[in-house]
Order: sequence, then C-alpha cells, then structure tokens
Amino acid sequence: MHSRIRASLRASALGAAALFASSVAALAQAAAPPPAINSGDTAWMLTSSVLVLAMLVPGLALFYGGMVRKKNALAILMQCTFAAGILSVIWCVVGYSLAFTEGNAFFGGFSKVMLAGIAPDTPAPAAPTIPEFLFIMFQGTFAIITPVIALGGPADRMKFSAAMIFVSLWLLFAYVPIAHMVWGPGGYLGGAGVLDFAGGTVVHINSAIAGLVAAIVIGKRKGYGTVQMAPHNLALTMVGGSLLWVGWFGFNVGSVLSAGASTGITMINTHLATAAALVSWTLLEWIVKGKPSLLGAISGAIAGLVAITPACGFVSVNGAFIIGLAAGVVCYWGVTGFKHMFGYDDALDVWGVHGLGGILGAILTGVYAVQSVGGTGKSGLLDGNPGQMMLQVEGVAMTLVWSGVVSLIILLLIKYTIGLRVSEAEEAEGLDLALHGETFHD
Repeated sequence: MHSRIRASLRASALGAAALFASSVAALAQAAAPPPAINSGDTAWMLTSSVLVLAMLVPGLALFYGGMVRKKNALAILMQCTFAAGILSVIWCVVGYSLAFTEGNAFFGGFSKVMLAGIAPDTPAPAAPTIPEFLFIMFQGTFAIITPVIALGGPADRMKFSAAMIFVSLWLLFAYVPIAHMVWGPGGYLGGAGVLDFAGGTVVHINSAIAGLVAAIVIGKRKGYGTVQMAPHNLALTMVGGSLLWVGWFGFNVGSVLSAGASTGITMINTHLATAAALVSWTLLEWIVKGKPSLLGAISGAIAGLVAITPACGFVSVNGAFIIGLAAGVVCYWGVTGFKHMFGYDDALDVWGVHGLGGILGAILTGVYAVQSVGGTGKSGLLDGNPGQMMLQVEGVAMTLVWSGVVSLIILLLIKYTIGLRVSEAEEAEGLDLALHGETFHD
C-alpha cells in the first residue's frame, strides 16, 4: 500500500517537474529576441552576390561571346551587358515584390514596389540573419542571368531591340511567377513540396524552354547545316565557362543563405558533380569522335553545374557524384543526338545543356535527397522517395508549360509588331556592325 502511494507521488512529482520544465522552456523561447543580423552570414552573402553577378558579366558574356561567329561576338556581349542593367532596374522596381511577398499561389503582391518599407536594418523574411536589401541583391543576380541564358537559343539572328523587350517581359511573366511558386511565400510548387535548392526549375529549365521556343519561332540561321558556324574563340569560352564554374559557388552555396555548417556539403557537392560531368562528357566524346575537345570539356562542366543546382543542398556526396556523371552523358547526347533528331537550331545549345541537365537534376533530386542533408528521402544511396520523385516531375512539367506558353506569347507579340529577326543582309554582314556599328579589328 505504502509502495503504491510512494510510486504515485513520485509519478506526480515527475510529471509536475516535466510540466514546469516545458513551461520554462516555452517562456524562454517566447522571451528570446528575434535572430539578429549576423556579420558572418552577411559577409558570405555579400560575397555570394558578387560571385553570381560575375557569372553574367563577364562570365556568361564571354562564354557565349566565344561560341558565336566573330561577326556576332560584340552583339552577344552587348545583349548580356545591357540586359544586366535593364533587368536589374525591373527587378528592384517591381520584380522582387512580385516574387517574394505575400500574394497568391502564382504571384506575390505589390507591397514592396520600389523596395518600399525596407530599412537598412530590416532582416530578410527568408533569412533573418542578413539584411533584406542584401537578399534582394542576391536574388536579383539570379533574376538577371536567367533570361539572358535563353538568348543563346536564338543567337546570331535576333534583333537587339527584340531581345531586350523579350527578356524584360519574360522576367516579369515567366521568371517571377516560377520563382514565387518555388521560393516565395505561399507559392504553389514550394507549398506542394517540390525541392529546388538553387534554381534547377526556376533558372535552368525555365530559361532553357524559353531559349528552345525562341530558336524555333525565329527560325534557323541562314546557311545552318551547310555553312561553317564554328565558335570563333574557344579561349574566351573557356575563360567565361571557368568564371561560371567559380561563380556557381555563390549561386549554390549562397542559397544556404548563411555561413553555417551546411555550406560545406553544398560546396563539395557542387564541385564534385561538376568535375564528374566534365570527365564523363569528355571521355564519351573521346570514344565517339576520337578526340577530346576543349569545348566539350567546358560544356561538360556547365552540364554538371546545371544538374546539381536543384540537388546540391539535399543530397549526399555519393548522390552528387552520380548526378554529375549522368549529366555529362545526358547533356552530350542532348547537343548531339537529341538536337539533330529534331532538327532545331539552338545556336548555343541552351536546351541540350540547361534544359536536359536541369530536368535530370530536378528528377534525381527526388531519387537522392537524404534526411541527413535536408531532403525528404532516407539516409543512404538510392533511398529516394517515390512520392518526392512525382513531385519533382510535377515541378518540371509546371515550369515547362508555364514558361513555354509565356515565351511563345511574348515572342509572337514581338514578331508581329517590331519583328524578331534581323534582315538577311544584316545577318550576312554580322550583327556587330549592322546593329552596333562596331567590329573586331584584325
């Protein structure tokens, strides 16, 4: 009898102690101040923003500039440079607000037009240890490079005016809604559970389908398939591609939004996948063509960077390695077999690398995501979640349909108003001289 009473009293005391402890913890949590802006996180995000900006100017500009013919090199450099300016303005005026504020499942609102209501010490809602202005800058570097990637599809024959109108409208009606759907508050795809750590759907699939649609709508280059259209300066392409590789650490690792522990695995995943894709592409090209090429090697690296982008913060090192190896093979086929199978003229292989690489990476994120890193699968190789794979497919399909339809509408509006394409005489002369009055001098 006494033992039962003692046991009952002991249980009551333990319960009371547990209740007291939980109450104290709850009160402490409620009394804790909100996270303060952290100098380490801020310094890393400043660095990441600069790295991603360098991916466009000069990285992508040089990468594309070396791959076009010499008479069109300055034109593509000008497209990249002017787009960096005009798209930055649009982003700060209205793009950020529509992408990252409360609205509906597809668009944000207008509460932060012209960055209204934001003070220098306002913490970013998505990352309270950095200033919101810094978050705006970081996301802005994504927003300005994504539309310009698409310009590789219709390169060598698109009017400068048409190209700039296209990327400006596309930013607002294709990039912004996809970014909101995936990363914004209340976004449709993010809310459904689609994983995209740094932009596999938002950046690469999004821009790639736009580039493919643009290449088809504008038509093939004059002499395509019969005239030599080899890159005019692969040294520029290699330098630009190398800047993309280095800048991509800001792209992927910066998407952690802090200088915390997960930056390490995100960085090694990014680098390992890139290296693996470079090797697999080069070896496959060597086997098929008998010689390894510099263009193939740097293209393989870009393929690996694209494919690991949605997965870099969710997968193990083993997963990153396999994604990279697969990307080199799939994207090599994309720019050789797939392209020739359908006969379109995607001048700089935007679809073959960014499209197929982005789709591969997005789907394999569902295969290799592990809980220990932050994904939804089990901890271990090939422990992917079938439900997550289907969500990834949904994200890919939604991006392809939305961006493809929006791109087509914008392109047709431009085509039947000011026109998309330069004249035959201007195309033959070269866009550098015909559109900009400049040229390379021997």
